[in-house]
Amino acid sequence: MARRPGGPAVYGEEFSFVSPLIKYLLFFFNMLFWVISMVLVSIGVYARLMKHAVSRKRISKAAAFACLAVDPAILLFAVGVLMFLLTFCGCIGSLRENICLLQTFSLCLTIVFLLQVAAGVLGFIFSDKARGKVSEFISDAIVHYRDDLDLQNLIDFGQKEFRCCGGISYKDWSLNMYFNCSEENPSRERCSVPYSCCLPTPSQAVINTMCGQGVQAFDYLEASKVIYANGCIDKLVNWIHSNLFLLGGMALGLAIPQLLGILLSQILVNQIKDQIKLQLYNQQHRADPWY
Repeated sequence: MARRPGGPAVYGEEFSFVSPLIKYLLFFFNMLFWVISMVLVSIGVYARLMKHAVSRKRISKAAAFACLAVDPAILLFAVGVLMFLLTFCGCIGSLRENICLLQTFSLCLTIVFLLQVAAGVLGFIFSDKARGKVSEFISDAIVHYRDDLDLQNLIDFGQKEFRCCGGISYKDWSLNMYFNCSEENPSRERCSVPYSCCLPTPSQAVINTMCGQGVQAFDYLEASKVIYANGCIDKLVNWIHSNLFLLGGMALGLAIPQLLGILLSQILVNQIKDQIKLQLYNQQHRADPWY
C-alpha cells in the first residue's frame, strides 16, 4: 500500500486494534458469572414458590409479607437478578463490541464495588449503629422463626455454629409468639427456646427438640447448665475480631473479579474506539492515491 512521503502510516484492512484475547476473556468471564446468576435466580424462585405454597396454609398474608425482609430466597433472587443484568451487558457488549453495553457494565460494576467499599468503611466507623442494625435484623428473624423454614434452618445453624442463643440473650426468644412467656400464650413452647440453643449431649442418639422447655424462666446461671446462654451478637462480634484475616481474604476474593471486569471492559472500550477511528481515517483517505 502506497504512502505519501512523511505522511502517517495507514494500516491494512485486515488490521484490528481489538485484541481477541481481551474480547473473549471478558466474554467467558461474564459467561461464567451469567450461568451462576441463573442458578441463583432459579434456586431463589423455586424456594420462594415452595414456601409460598406452604405459607398459604400456615400463616396470614401480613406475616408472609413481613417475612420477605429476612427471607434468604429473596436475597438469592435479588443477587441473581443483579448479576444476570450486569453479566448480560458484559457478554453481549464484548461479543458484539458494543461500547454502550460495555460502558454500562463497567459503570454498574464500579458502582457496586464502591457501594461495597462504602458499606465496609461505614460499618467500621459506625460500628455501634451497625451493631444496632444487626440486632434489629436478628430480632425480626426471631419474630418470624416459625413462619419460614429456610429462615428457621439458618437461625438454628447460626446458634449451633456460634454456640449462642437469641440476639442479646436467650430471653430474646420471648419476641416470638410461640416462645413468649406471657400467661396468655397457649403454646406448648411457652417460655422455651429452640433446640439449637441447647448444650449438646454426646451420648444422645435422637435430638430432643424440647430440651429448651421453660428455660427463659431460669436465671443466667441456671440456664447456662442447659443452653448456650450468651447472645449471638456478642459471639458474632468476637468471631469477626478473631477472623479478620479470613474476612479480608473473602473481601479480596470479591473485589478481584469486580476490578478485573472493570479493567478488561475499559481496555476493550478503548480498543474499540481506536478501531473506529482507524476505520474513519481509512475511509477518509481511501481515495487519496498516495495512501
